[in-house]
Amino acid sequence: MRHDSLFKSIDWATILMYIALVVMGWVSIYGASYNLEDINIFDFEQRAGKQLLWIACAFLIAIVIMMIDSRFYDIFAYHVYALIILLLIATIFLAPNIKGSHSWLVIGPVNLQSVELAKFATALALAKVMSRYNFKLQGFKSYILPVFIILLPILCVVLQKEVGSALVFLALFLALYREGMPGVLLFTALCLIGYFILGIRFNDIPIQGNDTARGTLGTFLCYLSCIIIQISLIIVYEKNINAAKWITLGNIGLFAIAFVLNIWFKANYNFVAFISMGLSGGYLLFLSIRHRKKTYWLIVLFMMFSVGYCYSSDYIFDNVLQAHHQTRIKVLLGIEQDLTGAGYNVNQSKIAIGSGRLWGKGLLNGTQTKLKYVPEQDTDFIFCTVGEEHGFVGTSVVLILYLIFLWRLIILAERQRENFSRIFGYCVVSIFFFHFVINVGMALGLAPVIGIPLPFFSYGGSSLWGFTILLFIFLRLDASRTGRVR
Repeated sequence: MRHDSLFKSIDWATILMYIALVVMGWVSIYGASYNLEDINIFDFEQRAGKQLLWIACAFLIAIVIMMIDSRFYDIFAYHVYALIILLLIATIFLAPNIKGSHSWLVIGPVNLQSVELAKFATALALAKVMSRYNFKLQGFKSYILPVFIILLPILCVVLQKEVGSALVFLALFLALYREGMPGVLLFTALCLIGYFILGIRFNDIPIQGNDTARGTLGTFLCYLSCIIIQISLIIVYEKNINAAKWITLGNIGLFAIAFVLNIWFKANYNFVAFISMGLSGGYLLFLSIRHRKKTYWLIVLFMMFSVGYCYSSDYIFDNVLQAHHQTRIKVLLGIEQDLTGAGYNVNQSKIAIGSGRLWGKGLLNGTQTKLKYVPEQDTDFIFCTVGEEHGFVGTSVVLILYLIFLWRLIILAERQRENFSRIFGYCVVSIFFFHFVINVGMALGLAPVIGIPLPFFSYGGSSLWGFTILLFIFLRLDASRTGRVR
């Protein structure tokens, strides 16, 4: 391997953005953790000083990764994945209880969060599986192994009681979409999220009077959404305007009758919606037999699954999610106003960001952050420090830099000549995108608080090292894309 060729092949634009984000994050951590008694940014007893040590280690890790032969990551992808899975399993039993979760391994003076290492290991294994010769995402069997690779770390992390971190792995399905997964599956996922939100948000609102037994608005809206989606699928996939017309007219007629019956006899809207979908499904089955097209069958199955999911959303919310997750979702959806409890963090974060106005209050001059009103303001809510001290202009610079960073990673992924490198690149993009959108959304009150860090900004060595490894493995693969550098 010629080191001068490697030096020339590295994408320095991405590395410069990485360094810029890391330095800006370090300054933000100093601003978030600053107090008048300890004003030295290089004090290693304080968080800013400790983060500087993590940054130095991250730079060293990046150099080591770039010096390793790029073929190593392909050859040993499964081995790395297996080792990290064992580490995740060990964490379940060995990690102490920290804030209700068992996700931190205490190794001397260092607390290591194994889930951060699982992200790059899962991406490597996924890229290895999907880059096999003649592999295509076609048919049920082709999805078994990739989905298993994604779900296994999710299960381990959930057992550590870190549901928020487990959700990050779902972002890898975006990489599957890039590699040929049908868009209808992503569409289905979005529908399930929509059904869940509608069902939970309007679950306690009766359609008529106070008798919730006659049906709630949430269930009715879910049914109505199912019908609209059903009609849309017929138009998009079958282009059968005639069938869509008859189903639409039939549903309008049924709901008109239901409206009259609801006023006169207190009829159940939900029951009418259920009947309308049953009739629509029967009509589609007739069309499927008549025209011998399985698409109609698939639409009916989708609708049946949607109805079942609508019925089960309450059970999932009440029995699967933990109490604090339920409260956070209720606060996010406006069901509850808990400004002193679950909604306190988000409320204080929005106050801090709003108080920064256009130019911000200046470095170390933020009152909300200096008086410690915002919990976790140097980790999960680090973005509020940027907003208060640097205002709209400062947050815009950070957001634009992140967007350019993600755009650059997509460009690098698309220019790869090997499937392994391209797939791994899109896994990197997906993970960074999820962290960026959800963390900023948390600080602005637009996403549920699930406790995931902002890449390169949030305090902590585990997350910084994990993101650094993820990025620089990809940069190392990109540097060898021409075949001249290994």
